Amino acid sequence: MKKRVILIVVLFIIGNIYFYQAFSTVFHNKTAHILYWTVDVLLFVSIFAIIFLRQKGVDVQKFSSGLITAFLVVFIPQLLTFPLLFIEDIIRLFRGFPARNIFFSEFVLILSVLILLIIVFGLTKGRFLYQVKKEVLYFSDLPEAFDGFTITQLSDIHVGSFSNRKGVRKGIELANAQNSDLLLFTGDLVNNSANEMEPWIADFSKLNALFGKFSILGNHDYGDYTSWENASAKATNLKRLKEIHQEMGFRLLLNESVKITKDGEYINLIGVENWGKGGFHQYGDLNKATANLSNNSFSILLSHDPSHWDLVTLNHSHHIHLTLAGHTHGMQFGIDFLGIKWSPIQYFYKQWAGLYQKGKKYLYVNRGFGYHGLKGRIGVWPEITVIVLKKVN
Repeated sequence: MKKRVILIVVLFIIGNIYFYQAFSTVFHNKTAHILYWTVDVLLFVSIFAIIFLRQKGVDVQKFSSGLITAFLVVFIPQLLTFPLLFIEDIIRLFRGFPARNIFFSEFVLILSVLILLIIVFGLTKGRFLYQVKKEVLYFSDLPEAFDGFTITQLSDIHVGSFSNRKGVRKGIELANAQNSDLLLFTGDLVNNSANEMEPWIADFSKLNALFGKFSILGNHDYGDYTSWENASAKATNLKRLKEIHQEMGFRLLLNESVKITKDGEYINLIGVENWGKGGFHQYGDLNKATANLSNNSFSILLSHDPSHWDLVTLNHSHHIHLTLAGHTHGMQFGIDFLGIKWSPIQYFYKQWAGLYQKGKKYLYVNRGFGYHGLKGRIGVWPEITVIVLKKVN
């Protein structure tokens, strides 16, 4: 986590210096220059104040969410225009380093305004711009009865971030409209506490599937990122969250497996608790979850953090045909259009969005239903995944 923060700070400083050069080339007013740096200083002071207060045990959730959004509103236009200014510097280097071209600087500023408008769209409409992503996967050892079997996957609801019930219901209705046989949720129902979900139980209870609804816990569901009066209060919160899964009609899988049966045949559905790298807790126990399974049976794993696939699942003694994960949100920012897929999150997670394959094993990383931190989505829109299982000889 510290390395990520340092990288972001370094990029912010470099991008800021470059962007200021374009800004000062176009605007010569000293008041504008002072205002430019005042915004940056306030952002930096606020960020370090939030970090300090969090280390002291102060609940800064409400403030940090708004601050992250403000930071990205400033940072993203600078980051995306930085390559253009850097290219101009290379050209200037071969020309004796003359002053920056005012027309090019004006172009950069206009481009940054357009990027800002896209950000505003993401913070308003983008958070509910649900996308259905469909994948058809072929397996030679899929039981005949499950040929054409459909699965809808949701992940990272983060209900504590929601305020627009109409927008959320749009996503729930779209998920139901897929008419899948099975509905699976891969963790992070809340941001911090179970009570965030209380007003939304009735809405998410409307999710349905013929062969049932199953779920797992994500890293945020354990209440590890907020302060509790004592260990008992934290345990009570987790107990209540587990009850809510049941009240919504979900079977919560806690390092265990169940058989999904159809026409006398079955597939295994395995669910592990959260297991992550880089400081994330590792509550998941795949050995325990697969202890009673036969090695030649078809298996689907729900595991919140995609790093679990690389570090544990791929080399596990039990063959896992398909792993469904979430966690990354696609960073809620990037380019995910016409086959182009990029987000800063890819520098921290090798598998961060969409389908991945190694040999006969698949991983699908859902981009998330909700949002957290950044109060919206920019380029990486909320996702409802539909997977079709097909048998091939």
